[in-house]
Amino acid sequence: NLDVNLLMWGIRGDINPDPMPARRTTIQVIFTDLPKARKNWWLIAHPGQGVDLCSVDPGFDVDLYLSTDLRTLTEVWMGYTPLRRAKQEGRLTITGNRQLEADMKSWFGLNRFATEKHVA
Repeated sequence: NLDVNLLMWGIRGDINPDPMPARRTTIQVIFTDLPKARKNWWLIAHPGQGVDLCSVDPGFDVDLYLSTDLRTLTEVWMGYTPLRRAKQEGRLTITGNRQLEADMKSWFGLNRFATEKHVA
């Protein structure tokens, strides 16, 4: 049973905003397989302060977009599928700030029960 609310709250709690730029960083997650009302989520990271989660557009410029289906992002967060493989297979598209994408392994944390210990 995949649950977008639980997934996004879990991801929010596992993001480390400290390696991100020393400013507010906004990441929009777009679930291609969910209805319009549950399709878009925003993670707003504040280094030294934490990460907020919004299911309503907060109105900030987006630094990074993740476009995927619910199962793929769940697999990545749980460590079943490495981020690189999901991208190579076309199941995850990342656009926006290239440096933020390149540094994802330093800020995108996996679930504490993840089978893999790194995002790459």
